[in-house]
Amino acid sequence: MSLTSDQMELREADIVKHYPAAVAMLDGFDHTPRIAQTTTPTRAEERSPGISRRRRFRSTTPGMVTQRTARPEGVHLIDRIEAADDSDVLTSPQQAVVLQSLRRAMAISLAVGETYSEQTALADLKRANLAGDLPATRKAEFSELLSAEALINLHVFGNALAYLMSSHQSETVVEIGEVQEVLTDNGQLALHGALWELDQELVKYASDDTHLVATVAAYAEQLMEKAALRAQTAPQLEAFNAAAWRIESDDLTIRGFSAASKAKSTTLTMTFKKPNEVVGNHIAKYQAMKLAKMLMAYDFDRRLNPFAELGGFIFTFMGDGQPGTGKTTLIQMMAGMINDYCQIAGYPFRYQNLSTDNIDSYQGKSGQNAKSFVDTILDPSVIGFGTIDDIDTLAGKRGDRQSSSGQLEITAVLMESFAGANTVVRGNCTFGMFSNYPENVDDALRQRAGARFLVDGPQTRDDYIDILYLLMGKNHDIPLGNHEVFAAQEIKKAVAASFASHSRPHEAGLMQVFDQIQDDIGELDTIAKMGSYLKGIQQADSRFTGRAIKNITDAVKVRAMDFELPDEWMEDPDLFLFRNYDTKMGMISELRQPITVEMVIQEINRYADSEFRYADKSDEVAINDLIRDFGRTEEAKRRYLEGKS
Repeated sequence: MSLTSDQMELREADIVKHYPAAVAMLDGFDHTPRIAQTTTPTRAEERSPGISRRRRFRSTTPGMVTQRTARPEGVHLIDRIEAADDSDVLTSPQQAVVLQSLRRAMAISLAVGETYSEQTALADLKRANLAGDLPATRKAEFSELLSAEALINLHVFGNALAYLMSSHQSETVVEIGEVQEVLTDNGQLALHGALWELDQELVKYASDDTHLVATVAAYAEQLMEKAALRAQTAPQLEAFNAAAWRIESDDLTIRGFSAASKAKSTTLTMTFKKPNEVVGNHIAKYQAMKLAKMLMAYDFDRRLNPFAELGGFIFTFMGDGQPGTGKTTLIQMMAGMINDYCQIAGYPFRYQNLSTDNIDSYQGKSGQNAKSFVDTILDPSVIGFGTIDDIDTLAGKRGDRQSSSGQLEITAVLMESFAGANTVVRGNCTFGMFSNYPENVDDALRQRAGARFLVDGPQTRDDYIDILYLLMGKNHDIPLGNHEVFAAQEIKKAVAASFASHSRPHEAGLMQVFDQIQDDIGELDTIAKMGSYLKGIQQADSRFTGRAIKNITDAVKVRAMDFELPDEWMEDPDLFLFRNYDTKMGMISELRQPITVEMVIQEINRYADSEFRYADKSDEVAINDLIRDFGRTEEAKRRYLEGKS
C-alpha cells in the first residue's frame, strides 16, 4: 500500500540503526522498580540445583563456539525467553519470533521517538542540557517534552510489538492484569521499566513456548492501552497525534495513540441467506442490501467512505420485531453479501456478534469485552459488521434495578462508542442492534441507532405462500398452484409501496398528532410546517429530542441515496471498488436523487411510529406488571385474613 498524503515514511535505515541499542537492552540492564512489585521467586530459582539456568552455549562467530556467563543481577530478557521451554538447549522458532519482534518493536519505538525529538524543541534542549547550557526558564518545557517522548516510546513499542505478534498467536490466552511500571522521566528509562515488567510477567506465565507468545502479546496490548490512557492528559503531544508514520516492510502505520492491527478477516461459520430467502421485511431487506454495497465503497488509502462524507451512510441501526419474524435471517443475508463482495475485491472482512456470553461477573470485565468488540469492528484496515442480538437482555437499562453491573457497563461502552465525543464514522463498518423487545432498551442507547428496521416478517397472502414454498424445499410433489413464486418479493416495487404507506402514521397516538397539526396549519409542505409537526410530536412524547431529529435527517439523506450500486460494480472491482476516492465520489454523486417533501414526511412518520410503538409497549408492560402486583397483594391479604379467622 502506498503512502497517503497524511503519512510520512519511516525509513528502514532509521529503524535498523537502533538495533544495537535494542539488543543491548534485551541482553541485560539493571532496573530498580518504582511502582510495581518484584515477582518472587523467579522460575529460574525454582529449578533443581545443578541444572543450567540458561542456554549453555551460544555461537557468536561462524566456526566458533563461545560460552557466555549470565549475570545473576539485572534483567536478561534473551536468557529469560530462551529458558521458556526449560529443557531444550536450542532456540525454538517461537522464541526466535519473540526475540526478533522485541528487537524490531524497540527499534521502531526509538526511531519514532527520535523523529518526534527532532520535530519539536526536545532535540535542542537535550543538546543544551548535555552541554550544561539549559536555560532555567525552559526546564519545565524540557521535562514535559521528555515525559511526552517516554509515553510515545512506550505506546509505539507496545503497538508495534502487538502488531508483529498478532499473526503468531494461538488459541492460548493469558490474562496479565494492568501494567504498573509506566515511567515517564525519559524514553530510555520508560523502556527499561517496560522490559523489566515484561520480564516479571514471563516469570509468572511463560511456562512454555505457547504461553511465552501469549504473554508477550498480552503485555504489549496492556502497555499500549496504559500509555494511551496516560497520554490523554499529557502536554506536548500535538506533533505526535497529528502525524502518521508508514513502515512499508512491516505493512504498519503508526497513527498517534491509535492501535494498529493486521487486516485479518474472521472465519465465518454461519449459514448465509440470499435476498429472495428473506420473505417480507421489504424496507429492512432493501436497506440492508444497500448498506452492504455502501460498505464496499470504503477507500482504504483515504480511510473514508464517500457515502459517509455525503451523509448517506448508516453507522448504527436497530432491527425490531416479534420473535420469528426474520431478524436472524436478515443478519445472515447481510453478512453473506458483504462476505461475498469482500472475497471478490480481496478485502478483509470481519464479523462479530456481541452476545450474553460477554457479560462477566468480574467488575469492569463486561465493559472490556464490549470495548474489544467495538474496536475489532471499527478497525479501519478491514470491512466490519458487528451485531448485538437481543440487545434488551445484553445492555442494561439505567434506573432498572434488575440490570446487573455488567449489563450497565456494556450500555455505557456502546453509548460512548456509537455517539461519543471521540466517535469517528469512517464508513468501513456498521453496527446492527436487534431486539424482540426494543421498549426494554435504554432510551438513550436506542436513540443512538441512526436507522430503524422494522422486521415484521411476512405480511401478505403472497408472502405466506412464498415462505411456505421456500421452507418446504423440493423433496415433495405438491403442486404450487396459481402463484408466481417470489414475485411479491420484487424489492423495488415492494419498497416503494412500503415507503408510501408511511405518508400517514401507523400508530394511533402519532396519528392524532399528525391530524391535529394538519387541521391547524394545513398540508405539511414547508420546513416551517414540518418543524411544527416535530414540535407536536415532542409535546406528545418528551423523549423525542434533538437526537431523534438528527436520525430522521440522516435517514432522509439515505433516501437521497435511494439507489443500489450496480451489481456489475461489485462483480468487477476495476469498475468501481479499485478506483481512487475522488472518482468513487463522483460516480456516487451522479446517482444521487433530490430530497422531496414526501421523503421527509415519510421518514418523520417511520421514526416517530417506532418511538410511539416502543412507548406503548413499555407502558402496556408496566400496566400489566402493576395489575399482577395488585392481584398478588389482594390474594395475600385474603389468605392472611383467612388464616387469622
